[in-house]
Amino acid sequence: METTTDKVTTQRPTQDSAVTPPRVTLSTATWAVFRKDLRSELRTRYALNAVVLFATSTVVAISLGLGPLLPSRNADLKLIQAALFWIALLFAAFTGLARTFVQEEETRTAAALRLAAPPTAVYLGKLLFNLVLLLILGLLTSILFVVLLRVDIENVGLFMAMLLAGSCGLVAATTLIAAIIAQANAKGALFAVLSFPILVPLLFVSVQGTALALEGAAWSDGLAVLQVLIAYTLTVFVVSLFLFKVVWEA
Repeated sequence: METTTDKVTTQRPTQDSAVTPPRVTLSTATWAVFRKDLRSELRTRYALNAVVLFATSTVVAISLGLGPLLPSRNADLKLIQAALFWIALLFAAFTGLARTFVQEEETRTAAALRLAAPPTAVYLGKLLFNLVLLLILGLLTSILFVVLLRVDIENVGLFMAMLLAGSCGLVAATTLIAAIIAQANAKGALFAVLSFPILVPLLFVSVQGTALALEGAAWSDGLAVLQVLIAYTLTVFVVSLFLFKVVWEA
């Protein structure tokens, strides 16, 4: 009897350790959410096709309507090109980013995602996926502007820095709004209405900084603009990170 009792006692810790689920770190959960969205997008290609088609049609329409913008036609050429670039990027982004949380609502898997990952990991995973999607969109739009509108980027490094900083701010602001409107009926219209007031300062600064890059300004001239974009991104990111749990679990 003593031998049997000893065997049962020694086996209990092994059974308990097998039942206890392993702890999942925030980085692991974030990466899992990102991979889930990436695999889903690669299967359906809904958001990618939508933003690519919208960006392409917008740039083609601008090129057909205005033609190549030459310096002799307008003194503010670089500012106009920068404004058109961010307008095309913004409305193409609205097409794809508005559906960030729609898939979970349509497939009725939002509750499972709430149980599988903490709110912070869900927000960071969605944020990372949206950033990758927007950077692809930005690179495609840049190529189309160079080819179709004959835009000369004098300072490529500064231009890429402005694109990255502006994209981070855009994604940080719109990811939370996408969670807010996920269960609404008119998702696209509501997304644009809620996003635009928040994005006005970002768009204004991004256009000014992109114009400097197109003109070939030095890094010292664009440093102040980059600092404003980074400050905006960090502020919106921190606020969204604190508010997302309330929105996600509502």
